[in-house]
Amino acid sequence: MMQTTFSPLERIARGLFLAFMLVWSIGPILFIVMSSFKRQVDIFTYPPKLAFTPTVDNYFKLVSQWQGFFNAMGNSLIVALGATVLAGAVSFLGGYAYSRYRSRLTSWMAVYMIAVRVLPPIVVTLPLFPVVDRLGLSDTHIVLILLYATFWVSLNTMIMKNFFDQIPYELDEAAYVDGASEWQLVSRILARLTLQGMAAGSIFVFVYAWNEYLFALIFTTNNAKTAPLILSELMGAVDGTEWGVLFAGVTLQLMPVVLLVTLARRYLIAGLTAGAVKG
Repeated sequence: MMQTTFSPLERIARGLFLAFMLVWSIGPILFIVMSSFKRQVDIFTYPPKLAFTPTVDNYFKLVSQWQGFFNAMGNSLIVALGATVLAGAVSFLGGYAYSRYRSRLTSWMAVYMIAVRVLPPIVVTLPLFPVVDRLGLSDTHIVLILLYATFWVSLNTMIMKNFFDQIPYELDEAAYVDGASEWQLVSRILARLTLQGMAAGSIFVFVYAWNEYLFALIFTTNNAKTAPLILSELMGAVDGTEWGVLFAGVTLQLMPVVLLVTLARRYLIAGLTAGAVKG
């Protein structure tokens, strides 16, 4: 296989581009984390100071003055995990059906699923509000789990379909010849072969559900309030925004997502690449 070689100028250009993208991506996160350990007067000093005396007062204030934030973090975790499991199960079965049972009807259904997915969330939110209220689901974890899973199940189904398409149908036939039922084929063989795709899709759902604001704002008031809502309340405090406390909350809210993506990056990259390339 021919190996591509780059001139010194091209290598420098590539290095500068990667450095720029790294700063562009990590810079805001570093600013938030560092600001959470600064005093209020030091956060927006210009020019910014990299050397400062760190303080944890912002985190103590967050614990003492905004105890609801940690309850909201728990709500976010429940909703994100629930939506991830539900969307993953439905997308897995849907991807199998679209891949193995092809027809004109399923093709039109796939187009419809993608068309619904591109609609702005606010378009479907307002008509759903009286329905949710009538069913008694307002301010519950269930309504957010259902909404987040529904919002992502169409795209994840297409991702899973691509993975199932990479698996030759001859494998299915061999399993049937050996006496396996369709459920055994799906649960014991195909599930293992598409694990990377399920991991990639699950990360997307979890990150979206963890950070989502609009649905949580409209459909929750107290019991199922999530962390992004508390952060918005921090910004709208009557006595003014305590930026250090806000950045402390944002830092804690960022940690689970950053940790998840960091630990699962190998599965995420491998899953997306395998789903996009035909063997």
